[in-house]
Amino acid sequence: MLGVLGFSPDDEAIYRLLVRQGQAGPVELADALRMPVSGVAAALSRLTDRGLTKQASEETFSVAPPAVALGALIGEQQSALRAAELALVTLAEEYRGASAERSLGELIEVITGVDAIRHRFAQVQHAARREVRSFVTPPFVAVPPGANTVESVAARQGVRFRVVIDRPALAEPGVVAETLESLRDGVQIRVTEALPIKLIIADAGLALVPLTATTEGEPGAVLLHRTGLLAAMDALFEAVWRGAHPLTLSADGTLSEDSEADGPTDLDRQILTLLLAGLTDAVVASQLGLSLRTLQRRLRHLMDLAGAASRMQLGWYAAREGWV
Repeated sequence: MLGVLGFSPDDEAIYRLLVRQGQAGPVELADALRMPVSGVAAALSRLTDRGLTKQASEETFSVAPPAVALGALIGEQQSALRAAELALVTLAEEYRGASAERSLGELIEVITGVDAIRHRFAQVQHAARREVRSFVTPPFVAVPPGANTVESVAARQGVRFRVVIDRPALAEPGVVAETLESLRDGVQIRVTEALPIKLIIADAGLALVPLTATTEGEPGAVLLHRTGLLAAMDALFEAVWRGAHPLTLSADGTLSEDSEADGPTDLDRQILTLLLAGLTDAVVASQLGLSLRTLQRRLRHLMDLAGAASRMQLGWYAAREGWV
């Protein structure tokens, strides 16, 4: 827990023990944790400098109230993160502004080797602020099933994920389990018969496209920045997405292909009717016994069906097509 605040595992172990005991000296703590007294003394000095502990007497230390001491450190960390996010926005704008003057070699980066591709794959997802879109098709070389730990973290932070997977991929070991886990995290997944390439796109500014192996046998990929090729990958994804069939979690927790992908369900019609009546998302979700996340996922699905870019367009389309 304290590692994110810059403390070592030993620091945290000593702090936790001190919290439980109320107060103790270096020798007592060292005996309990089977650590050198000198190491405990150094850790107590660091904890005291950061305001988590205080010296009650010459040989005894106690803890400051954790809610106050840790709260202050977490507040400092949050302020630093906000400053870093602002710096990131500024740097991203400067980067985009300079992209028009870049050479072709800077806009299309060739990557070789499993480790390099895996690293770039994670970077593309970390770079997304709004949405990540991807094609999943075998073979799995750089990122095997179950190895993409970034997706669940980014999804919990509000990044939207849309994934198209082909049927051959679902037959690969571990893919169904990973797909079920992604669906539980709120990832939108559709299935199609076959995909032409692997692909991952962050927002509309970065894409990674794997290539065939090089003559030395190493896998390769290209990282695309804002270019005409990236626009083509964007259009390809949307075209395939529209023709693919949604995958959902069935009542027993298994994969289910949405048989009503070509039109709204009865639940969708109820959602639209209540929203068009002026109710908020939260009220509609409560009325229908849904989580807010489920409601918003259904709305995104309806917008995809309608080809709508906004809820206003969705409402107009729903009225025209007789959905409500």
